[in-house]
Amino acid sequence: MSITITLIGGPTALIEIDGFRLLTDPTFDAPGEYQLPHVKLEKLTGPALGARDVGAIDAVLLSHDQHSDNLDHSGRDFLKGAKRVLTTEAGAGRLGGNAEGFAPWARTTLTKGGRTLTITATPARHGPAGIEPLSGDVIGFVVEPAKPGRPVYVSGDTTWFDGVAEVARRFDCGVVLPFAGAAQTRGPFHLTMDTNDAIETAHAFADAVIVPVHTDGWAHFRQSANDLRASFDTLGFGRRLRILEPGVATVIEP
Repeated sequence: MSITITLIGGPTALIEIDGFRLLTDPTFDAPGEYQLPHVKLEKLTGPALGARDVGAIDAVLLSHDQHSDNLDHSGRDFLKGAKRVLTTEAGAGRLGGNAEGFAPWARTTLTKGGRTLTITATPARHGPAGIEPLSGDVIGFVVEPAKPGRPVYVSGDTTWFDGVAEVARRFDCGVVLPFAGAAQTRGPFHLTMDTNDAIETAHAFADAVIVPVHTDGWAHFRQSANDLRASFDTLGFGRRLRILEPGVATVIEP
C-alpha cells in the first residue's frame, strides 16, 4: 500500500493513507515572533500550503498543544473544523471541543466508506529525562491501515528514548516520520530528535522508510534535513531517507 505525504512546514504534514486524510501538528501562521511563557520563538518561513488548501481532514494528530511551533493561532482555528482531534489527555482538557485525549498505548479507530484505520498513541519525551515538568505531556501516533498495509509511525516532539524503542518492538512500521531538527530553546540540550536520534530510530525500525519532518522554518531548529542527509549517506543507508519538498505530494512506498 502506497502512502502520500505532503510536507506543509515544520511539524505539519498531510498523510493520505487508504482513503483517509490525516494532518499532523497544524501550524499555518506567517513568519514572526511568538512569545511563550518562558521563551520567545521565531518562525522563519510560512507554510507551503494554507489551511484552506489542505481540504477535508479525517483526523488531526496533535502531539501537544502548548507550543506555537506545533499548534499556532491558525492551527487552533483549524482544529475547530476538524472531524476529530487526537492529542494528549491534558491537551484535550485545555482545548475542549472536539479534542480527544489519549494516554500512551490507548487506541481508537477511524471508519470511512467501509474501511478502518486504527490509531495508537505512543510514548514521547520532549527532551532529556526530567524535562516533563517544563515541556508537558507529548504523544506520538502509530497509524495502522487494514491488512496488508504496514503501520506508519509519527513520533511527535520527542527525542530517542526507551519509549521510541518500545514502539519499534511492538509495531512493524513501514514508514516513520521522526520529528527532527534538534530543537533547542531552554539550554544546551535538544528537545526533538537530532541526527544521532534519527539514526537510532532508523536502526530500530530496521527496514522502514524514514521521512523526517520538523526540520525547517524555525530559528530554534539547530539541524536541517541536509544534516540528516549527510549523516545517513555517511553511514550507508541514505537510500532509506526521503526528504520531502514542501508543498509537493510525495508517494512513499513502504
